[in-house]
Amino acid sequence: MTVQFRPPAVPLVTVDPYFSVWSAADRLSDEHTTHWTNKRNSMTGIIMIDGRPRRFIGKTKLDESVDYPEPDAMEQTALEVTALSSKYRFEGDGIQLEVDFTTPLLLSELDILSRPASYVTFRVHSVDEKTHDVKIYFDITGEWCVNAPDQQIVWTRKPTSNGIVSLCMGSEEQPVLQRVGDNVRIDWGYVYLAVSESEQINTVIQSCHIRKEFIDSGNVTMSDDVRQPRAVEDDTPVMAAIFDFGKVNEEKRSQYAVLAYDDIQSIEYFNRPLNAYWRRDGLSFEEMLASAFAQYDEIMSKCDAFDQELKNESVNVGGSKYADILSLAYRQSIAAHKLVVDESGQILFLSKECFSNGCIGTVDVSYPSIPLYLRYNPELIKGMMRPIFRYSVTEEWPYDFAPHDVGCYPKANGQVYGDNKMESQMPIEECGNMLIMAAAVCLSENTADFADEYWDLLTKWANYLEVNGLDPNNQLCTDDFAGHLAHNANLSIKAIIGIGAYSVLCEMKGKTDEARRYYDAAKDMASQWVMMDQAGDHYKLTFDSSEDTWSLKYNLVWDNLFGLDLFPSEVLEKEIAHYFFKQNRYGTPLDSRHTYTKSDWLVWCASMAKPKEEFMAMIVPLWKSLHESPSRVPVTDWYDTVSGQQIVYDTANGKVGFQNRSVVGGLYIKLLQPFKRN
Repeated sequence: MTVQFRPPAVPLVTVDPYFSVWSAADRLSDEHTTHWTNKRNSMTGIIMIDGRPRRFIGKTKLDESVDYPEPDAMEQTALEVTALSSKYRFEGDGIQLEVDFTTPLLLSELDILSRPASYVTFRVHSVDEKTHDVKIYFDITGEWCVNAPDQQIVWTRKPTSNGIVSLCMGSEEQPVLQRVGDNVRIDWGYVYLAVSESEQINTVIQSCHIRKEFIDSGNVTMSDDVRQPRAVEDDTPVMAAIFDFGKVNEEKRSQYAVLAYDDIQSIEYFNRPLNAYWRRDGLSFEEMLASAFAQYDEIMSKCDAFDQELKNESVNVGGSKYADILSLAYRQSIAAHKLVVDESGQILFLSKECFSNGCIGTVDVSYPSIPLYLRYNPELIKGMMRPIFRYSVTEEWPYDFAPHDVGCYPKANGQVYGDNKMESQMPIEECGNMLIMAAAVCLSENTADFADEYWDLLTKWANYLEVNGLDPNNQLCTDDFAGHLAHNANLSIKAIIGIGAYSVLCEMKGKTDEARRYYDAAKDMASQWVMMDQAGDHYKLTFDSSEDTWSLKYNLVWDNLFGLDLFPSEVLEKEIAHYFFKQNRYGTPLDSRHTYTKSDWLVWCASMAKPKEEFMAMIVPLWKSLHESPSRVPVTDWYDTVSGQQIVYDTANGKVGFQNRSVVGGLYIKLLQPFKRN
């Protein structure tokens, strides 16, 4: 029997690190919807069938002291999470209701991807051969546009234009680009609820108590609230739309709403405020919104086609459970970035390190994420790398190796990680990452033009790895939560492949002698690595550790994808066999020190297993971790392989754990084919 996948949390509205709302429950009506940071961003849906109200989104009461019973929940009969949509189905009182949440993050169409507009589609039809009177109430609260509920907000109804009715809310203060950090939410700009102008659709901005009026009467008679500004927690204001479907028979009827966010300015980039990509040619927010409505049918068709294409490919490559994982990861990875252009019009694709420190443009967050973008749009990888290249040549960066980040979201003004102290740097990690990413982009485009723009830096970093990379001294790597580690065997692999990647770039530029020299250096280092790390049936965690230590050697994946063949095939054969030997219920741990793992690295290792059956055998435990985990949060990439729980750690703002991070783009690595080299 096929078991329906139960995501730990379901993406509903996923545009960027600020405009990101999820359902962390088995049923959409079980709990309030939340921002990815776990703070409530309430959304409510109520269907009235022949005068009887039923909830289908969230709860109606924001405060349990409110004295009225919650309406019964409509029975949820199905949930399907595709790459671009989360599709719910409900049934009750003779009506079937479908609710689709679609954010059209089409990687091949950046104008559409960058629009801060997400669709909620409602479809109803009779399933008992009878006709029923149907209305739907839908709202979102002022929580969506503030960091904390004690902040004051204002609201307005925009003049109807292009057949669109728009309601919007925003903070009174409007501190544009001022709030910096990890566990924070946007408190500038304006959140919108927009619908088509129609006699069958009514809209209102009011206190959340209008939910009860609809429950009691099936109508909302109040006009727009005028008591503003006021705190969100003060009789919480909501923006609501009421859809009157009239007499509903077996023929499907549909309506939709658009949830949108005007962030005014998106990123501060080396002390210059930047607009979102969709604004680069002067498009106004109203024009953007009009396009979102005008292209609704076309966009939905494109989304459906992409969803099916991805599903078919991922099932073929790795089975149905792999397809489930990739569909869940897609929107999360993209929406953990912001797409902007710099002053010269070049694309910047800036990630936020969600619940791992809030850094912006982190190299070792970009590195694991790139398989998704290599598969669909390598230009976005360039957008990840450009800020690092730019910062690396400034006087503010004093080191000969690559930086870790360019700031704390949303301010990309220069590295903040570890207060830039030497002991907090990741020299081998970031140099290797930048070289590997550069080679991957250039191979995917079959030209070294991108690398040529930054050749001096890439050469400097390759030379750094040649001198320092074979036997790394005590330092951090991307798995910094595990602490400093000297003689790190997997980090050494990254250095070796980073040098190999540079040899590929030299080859592509026609620098034959340099290509041979760096390749030979990498090959010699790989031979030394084998001698230094062998432990019989596997390879050790560090060169100086005992033979019972081990680790996931995930960096080996690029040796195959780049066609370098630096390491003997028996290295991988031994390692894969050992990973199965060490596998727990929810996967193979990251290394011998702990039972936790990283899902991106787990899939990278699985992708190197030759038979499809072995790949699937390593993937099924990851699927189970998502399906069974008690940690109801957006996908975590750091979890325990015994319990399936998210790993949490202490911060100044309490306990958090990795979630909603862009690194899940790395789960797409099995879709990549080895690059063809001329």
